[in-house]
Amino acid sequence: MTQPINLAHPRKIFLNLPVRDLEATKEFFGKLGFSFNPMYTDQNAACMVLNDEAFVMLLLESRFRDFTPKAICDTRTHVEGLFAITCDSRAEVDHMFETALAAGATAMGEAVDYGFMYQRNIYDLDGHHWELFYTDITAFPGQGDAPA
Repeated sequence: MTQPINLAHPRKIFLNLPVRDLEATKEFFGKLGFSFNPMYTDQNAACMVLNDEAFVMLLLESRFRDFTPKAICDTRTHVEGLFAITCDSRAEVDHMFETALAAGATAMGEAVDYGFMYQRNIYDLDGHHWELFYTDITAFPGQGDAPA
C-alpha cells in the first residue's frame, strides 16, 4: 500500500546535469535571473534555485561521474531529456530566450504557439535542451466547455 503524498511537506527535486565549464555555466544562468544556493555550491558543483522545492545541480563532468557508472550523454549528438521552465507571460518567454541567446545559448527551432501555450527552445552552453514556456489556462482547450 502506498502512502498518500503529504502536501504539507512537498518533496523537493534536485535535477543533476553535467557541465564542462562550471563558472561559464553559472554566469550563463545568472544572466537568465537564476540564483545559486551557496550551501550546495563549490568549485565542482553549483545549486541553481528554480524555487523553494526545485533545484538544478550543475556538476562538473568529473564530479558527475562520481554518481554514475554510465557514460555521460554527448549532447552534441544525443538528447538526455527536455527540461521545461515556466514563465509568467509570452513576453517573459521571449525575453528569457533573447537573453539566453545573448549569453551564448543556441536557438532550437522557431517559437511554437498552441494558442493556450507558447514556447521557445534553446540549447545551453553544454547542449542541454531547455523549453521556456507560458501557459494561459483560460485559453486551455475545453475550459469553456465544462458544465456550470
